[in-house]
Amino acid sequence: MALMIWDEKYSVGVKSIDDQHSVLFEAINALHAAMMRGDAKKMTGPLLRDLLAYTRDHFSAEEKILAAAQYPQLPDHRAKHKDLTDQVAGYVQRFERGELTLSLHLLNFLRDWLSNHILKVDRQYAPWVSVRTNR
Repeated sequence: MALMIWDEKYSVGVKSIDDQHSVLFEAINALHAAMMRGDAKKMTGPLLRDLLAYTRDHFSAEEKILAAAQYPQLPDHRAKHKDLTDQVAGYVQRFERGELTLSLHLLNFLRDWLSNHILKVDRQYAPWVSVRTNR
């Protein structure tokens, strides 16, 4: 069973961003599936590194769209992106040093962060961006 299921309530009204958000859901679900299969030890490192890389790419693409739309809250939004990227990078480093294993705590952190970020932070820009883009 998936930890996160994409639903229209997560849509920000920009297809490219929604598509990227659904990939992030899939990445978290892949980590969850690895843990449930008992493959967490061998799969966590590659999956966490992939999640971090994709998150960075997603944030960059999202910030470009927000910049093009002249979103006035972009600096605050960018800071929230940096904070999450730093947190996930810290998890990757701790895992690589052997200080962290894949756990429900980590999965719940990722799930809750993604869900809250989309529903509370990203949804704030949705009306602004949808008026200013043709996406």
